[in-house]
Amino acid sequence: MDKTKPHKISKQTVWKAYKLVKAKKGAPGIDDESIQCFEEKLKDNLYKIWNRMSSGSYFPPPVKVVEIPKKNGGTRTLGVPTVSDRIAQMTAKLYFEPLVEPFFHTDSYGYRPHKSAIDAVRAIRKRCWKNDWVLEFDIKGLFDNIDHELLMKAVRKHTNCKWLILYIERWLKAPFQKKDGEMVERISGTPQGGVISPVLANLFMHYTFDKWMEINYPDNTWARYADDAVIHCKSKEEAEKILENLNRRFNECRLELHPDKTKIIYCKDADRTEDHPNISFDFLGYTFRPRRSKNRYGKFFINFTPAVSNKACKAMRQTIRGWRLQLKPDKEINDLSQMFNAVIRGWINYYGHFYKSQLYSVLRHMNRALVQWVRRKYKRFMRHKKRAERWLGRLARNLPQLFVHWQMGILPADG
Repeated sequence: MDKTKPHKISKQTVWKAYKLVKAKKGAPGIDDESIQCFEEKLKDNLYKIWNRMSSGSYFPPPVKVVEIPKKNGGTRTLGVPTVSDRIAQMTAKLYFEPLVEPFFHTDSYGYRPHKSAIDAVRAIRKRCWKNDWVLEFDIKGLFDNIDHELLMKAVRKHTNCKWLILYIERWLKAPFQKKDGEMVERISGTPQGGVISPVLANLFMHYTFDKWMEINYPDNTWARYADDAVIHCKSKEEAEKILENLNRRFNECRLELHPDKTKIIYCKDADRTEDHPNISFDFLGYTFRPRRSKNRYGKFFINFTPAVSNKACKAMRQTIRGWRLQLKPDKEINDLSQMFNAVIRGWINYYGHFYKSQLYSVLRHMNRALVQWVRRKYKRFMRHKKRAERWLGRLARNLPQLFVHWQMGILPADG
């Protein structure tokens, strides 16, 4: 730290921020500077960030707008800051997050250290067994619609650090730059894609929802992952009343519930046999609904439990098709393993936590794609699909370590 600077920011923190940004990789911002280009003058660039932030003269550049397709159609707007700005934001996050993190609720799971989406799914699964009803809701464009004035009020509640307040305000106001170069002024929201945005969104939701639930509905358990949440209720009437009040609460905080993604669900199972039009809901890539399960004594029963959603399965199959294995006959099987195994492992690690068998159709789809590759690579199998399956099946039994789903016993000859 430099005593001549008005703001005390550690050079070691800027260095740590750079290392964290580098580990996450990420695309260049409006200046088209990659991390590799930034590193060509690493010491000078990091000094420049530290010097400007410490002196109060750091002004974030505009944020590059990137439209990415949603799984269910439409697009989501991502804001991509420059590499330098991501490092500056990470520096601020390293100071700010420890100030607010201890205040956050146990059941807020999104973008938090030592918490995961699977933790949220696991908590909801247990609570669905204890409560008959669920109110599921989703906020319409949370990151685009956060009210700056209310957010800064929450920021000031947790810090009086002048430089943190100064730069958070500047990041909130930094304009978007479209592909054609047009600048768009920002009067609300915090860019989805910004480094400090997730902790700011969590802070906003802490006072908008988490704290509100704690005060008004202390007996109702809930779980929230960013803008997606469920509240557990004892009765349909209770769920309807909470929904009515929740709508009012979000309107007060300049937010709106997504009409298509907000509904009341009955957790139907072997013991809960009422009729209701909604007996399933999706949360973080899992579908919760009544399913046939087996207890420890081998007896089957109907259980309200999660498994990978059809939407997630469809997205994974599309990813596999996008790999176009049949157009890679120049590659060896080891190459394919190195190219795709990490992704398959990620799917299994995430979607295999609950009701793993629901994922098998996707893994069999991967096997079919590998069979297509075999038929294109080896001419003797071109017209003989069954022979190609048997050949790949023998390979899978002899070298199961090649693909993680082979180690689970999902072999090519099995379908």
